[in-house]
Amino acid sequence: MKEEEALLSALKDPEQRERAFRELMSTYKERLYWHIRKIVLSHDDSDDILQNTFVKVFRSIDKFKGDSKLFSWMYRIATNEAITFLNKKAKMQQVDIADLQYKMAENLEADEYFDGDEAQLTLQKAVATLPQKQQLVFNMKYFDEMKYNDIAEVLDTTVGALKSSYHHAVKKIENYLKKMD
Repeated sequence: MKEEEALLSALKDPEQRERAFRELMSTYKERLYWHIRKIVLSHDDSDDILQNTFVKVFRSIDKFKGDSKLFSWMYRIATNEAITFLNKKAKMQQVDIADLQYKMAENLEADEYFDGDEAQLTLQKAVATLPQKQQLVFNMKYFDEMKYNDIAEVLDTTVGALKSSYHHAVKKIENYLKKMD
């Protein structure tokens, strides 16, 4: 926690801001990239959204109140950027967001950056069938191994609601996988 406070202090100091921001990016870019990637599934789109996320973080760092952890705040920005991207893409293609996400999961095999096996591909397709909130909760809990308290901070909801969402997501994924057998 002390490291985060020191980094925040440096980010708010005009003389240290650039160095501190490079450190912030270096520390968090990989975790944020993979979080975004699980939402939008495309490497190129994830890179663009990650860049937008860091631009937003840089522009807004002075407004960060410290009510949450810095990483949770950045995670929320990345999540919102990814969701906004998906909503715009669905609107441009004139399709429902659920249809867009399933189509993107179907196209994963053609993605040169996807190196998963058949089981991972099937799991991604199953996750793509979930409602958006359940997808987010499942990805953060299952793949990112985040604690419910941290997810609650990112998604601005209660731990009880998250546990319920995760439970429903797991059941739906299990049902999807049973149908695939």
